[in-house]
Amino acid sequence: MAKTLLLIVNPRAGRTRSMAPLFDAVARFCEAGYLVSVRRTAYPGHAAEIVEEEGAQFDRIVCCGGDGTLNETVRGAMTLDAPPPVGYIPGGSTNDFAASLSLSPDPLLAAEQITASQGRRLDIGTFNGRPFVYVASFGAFTRASYAAPQSIKNDLGHLAYLLEGVRDLSTLRPYPATVTTEDEIFDGDFLFGAVTNATSVGGLMKLHRDQVVLDDGLFELLLIPNPTSASELQNLVRCLILQDFTGSGVVFRHVPAVTVETPEGFPWTLDGEYGSGAERVEIRNLHQRLTFLL
Repeated sequence: MAKTLLLIVNPRAGRTRSMAPLFDAVARFCEAGYLVSVRRTAYPGHAAEIVEEEGAQFDRIVCCGGDGTLNETVRGAMTLDAPPPVGYIPGGSTNDFAASLSLSPDPLLAAEQITASQGRRLDIGTFNGRPFVYVASFGAFTRASYAAPQSIKNDLGHLAYLLEGVRDLSTLRPYPATVTTEDEIFDGDFLFGAVTNATSVGGLMKLHRDQVVLDDGLFELLLIPNPTSASELQNLVRCLILQDFTGSGVVFRHVPAVTVETPEGFPWTLDGEYGSGAERVEIRNLHQRLTFLL
């Protein structure tokens, strides 16, 4: 009996809308013994709907698009009693999750990785119960990931995020929050905050690979306080230039859960997509919750 594979394609993601490279990927899946069914997304949230409605019928689910498409696919898979393993062909503009795992952006090579994989169970996060794959963030630069128009992302790729991030500098403001972990409480004004399980955040901030383990049941919590003196500002600039977030003045912790309380429900991004905030946000790590084909 043939194995079955559901391939979800976001035709709007990335710099090119040509589907030609995917033919090689589909051919490789077929050669590996899979009966492939292809679905194209038509609107935001469609990938999640497809997986929720059809995913249980397949042995494998593979999505092709940006991190937003992956987020939707995982959200749909998390609704299933026994979700199939998930594969990812990165086709977006930045692909933070793919960068963390060194996944090939070439559809054929990605398909070969997927068919050869035995599967690896990775952690999944929840944001007030809503699943996310690798990051929930607020403050400076997070707006850049969803504010740049899709057409500009397609044309300029990673540069679009950098340009939008620079534009964000003109609107920097402190975000008052109380951030609680199992062992500590951080209360103050922050320029940026992220609960992440990846080495790249928004394509703008990088963590060292030896600092991030994707299946250890822990997130990396990164908080950048609002500088109140020239020395604190100098330290912040140094951290950003060197991409070193372990120095004094910057909070960097490995935590299984985080609660963020704010006097205002400021916006967050989840895997690079806009997520409305709340005055109380609970972020939890679901240890090795989903199998990925890596």
